[in-house]
Amino acid sequence: MTNVDIKQVTLEIATPLLNEPGALLPILHALQDHFGYIPTESVAVVARGLNLSRAEVHGVISFYDWFQTAPGGSKTLYICRAEACQAMGAAALEASVKKLLGIDFHQTSRDGSVTLQPVYCLGNCACSPNVMIDDKLYSRVTAESLAGVLAAISEQAS
Repeated sequence: MTNVDIKQVTLEIATPLLNEPGALLPILHALQDHFGYIPTESVAVVARGLNLSRAEVHGVISFYDWFQTAPGGSKTLYICRAEACQAMGAAALEASVKKLLGIDFHQTSRDGSVTLQPVYCLGNCACSPNVMIDDKLYSRVTAESLAGVLAAISEQAS
């Protein structure tokens, strides 16, 4: 998609939302839903439409972990970092996954199959540690069980 196309699509998504109260977040969510991330080219279009500076729009994008500024992997792996999961071994799980994938949080594996994201509660504390891949929750996860799931994802991507 060219820069012109991205700007046009951004206008089409943003225009109906411009007069809504607190329009910036709904617009950013709509862009993220459409593109899978918020393209750099969209920031100026949104800023102009809402009479904000590009810095103000970028500040909101960078404040919220949910918003991405680059395309992600075909799957997103969320690792819970809340207290209950930490108490049940999430830190070791996190270290294992980072080593296995060769990436850190907010990065995508080389094969493009997985983007790694932190999350601060998946609402399943009694079955910690928890991870979520896209919208599927996995509970009582071990490094070994997660490695198996990630291997299957990597095979599907190739």
